[in-house]
Amino acid sequence: MYCTKALAVNDHDFPSAASGVVIPHGIYDLAENIGYITLGTSKDTAAFVADNLIHTWQEYLLPRYQHADSWLILCDGGGSNNARHHIVKQELQRVADSIGKPLRIAHYPPYCSKYNPIEHRLFPHLTRAAQGVVFHTLQMALQAFARTATRQGLRVKIRTTEKLYQTKQPVEDNFHATKQLVPDEILGLWNYTIFPRAFG
Repeated sequence: MYCTKALAVNDHDFPSAASGVVIPHGIYDLAENIGYITLGTSKDTAAFVADNLIHTWQEYLLPRYQHADSWLILCDGGGSNNARHHIVKQELQRVADSIGKPLRIAHYPPYCSKYNPIEHRLFPHLTRAAQGVVFHTLQMALQAFARTATRQGLRVKIRTTEKLYQTKQPVEDNFHATKQLVPDEILGLWNYTIFPRAFG
């Protein structure tokens, strides 16, 4: 949007003054230098993350990595990726079951997410592409982030979802009995492998 003077905006988020929210979630393919961004309009939950992982695998990664025997996922240690929350592990188990491959999970400890490649290879470029844009609509956010690119060849594929997600969801009663989670010998809280469950 072009204008002749700077737009006046609040310097913090005020949900009471907003007509909605945009929840971004990013997946970065380190080998191919491609970012996969989902813009949600509900809540940042473990189920939201899991759905994005499944969609990205089925839509984009499967054709490229169909012969891979596992998927390494580097993620933060808090929020919807919290290494201590059982609901996160339950949703990651759902991802493993859905794609039929083991997930090798490595959480960064608190305050160490700056070492995650996605933090300096994707997110700053998304921020720059949206610099100065006031998101009045979801479409404006979509168009801003879609402009993301670098001279080093970064590409971004972006989609939106308006699926509703609920916070504070309980862990299934049989999850602990059926989960296929094997912690690493070193720092097993943050590093573990989740194998697909065999059904039927």
